[in-house]
Amino acid sequence: MPRPARFRPALSRRARLGATTVAALVAGTAVFGVGQATAEHSVPRTDKEIPNLTQVQDKIKAYYGDTVTADGEHYASPHSNYARQVRGIEAKARTYLTKVLARHDRAGKQSKQPKPAIVLDMDDTTLLTYNYELQVGFHYTEESQDKYLAHTDMDPVFGMNRLVNWAHAKGAEVFFLTGRKEAQRDWSVRNLKNVGYGVPLDRRHVYLKNKENPPPYLPCGATCTTVEYKSGTRKHIESLGYNVVANFGDQYSDLSGGAGDRTFKLPNPMYYLP
Repeated sequence: MPRPARFRPALSRRARLGATTVAALVAGTAVFGVGQATAEHSVPRTDKEIPNLTQVQDKIKAYYGDTVTADGEHYASPHSNYARQVRGIEAKARTYLTKVLARHDRAGKQSKQPKPAIVLDMDDTTLLTYNYELQVGFHYTEESQDKYLAHTDMDPVFGMNRLVNWAHAKGAEVFFLTGRKEAQRDWSVRNLKNVGYGVPLDRRHVYLKNKENPPPYLPCGATCTTVEYKSGTRKHIESLGYNVVANFGDQYSDLSGGAGDRTFKLPNPMYYLP
């Protein structure tokens, strides 16, 4: 369920760690102690209600098990609490998909029922942005993201490449649906391939946001909100003869709007996308 409107200030594409640390609020991270900002005091009355930004960043680093290489690169640890939480979500998804895909297989491939499909967001659902976020100090810009993606592969979110490949082998069609812009397609596809996503990655299976030439199946065109864009694209996928049995995302806006039998929310305390 999306967070209340009071946690949705009119910000740029991403609500980053900032003055009131909106990212930590909406992500549900336990960083707020006694006397700090609450839903009742969305506008802090005193400085004591504002979480300390440095402390919030330190908690995020600890949650991801921040690991720094000799050349200063930051990576999340596979032994971190983040990784453990992700593995628990993946285990639930695998149990669910095992039953759903087996039921479809028993029904027979010659039946007229839609083919099962899974839809996955990209950033912090299938590809981990942690290293990029640390490089830019949690301050996203289109320019910095372009520079990073052009030359650097993000690691896969722990275990998600194995889950995706397994689901595909069991009969699920795999679709990636990201808010990244169309101009980033080649970099994104390269990254997915290089980190082990062994599924079709052509234009029919990878959807990026194209504001210059929005697809006709989106009535909102270039003005789509994230929810409209993602739910509208999932409905389009289902119109092609698929049933979206599972939808994966790290933002509530990835998962809202219908066109998906079950949703799986990946953790992300770093930023919030309304």
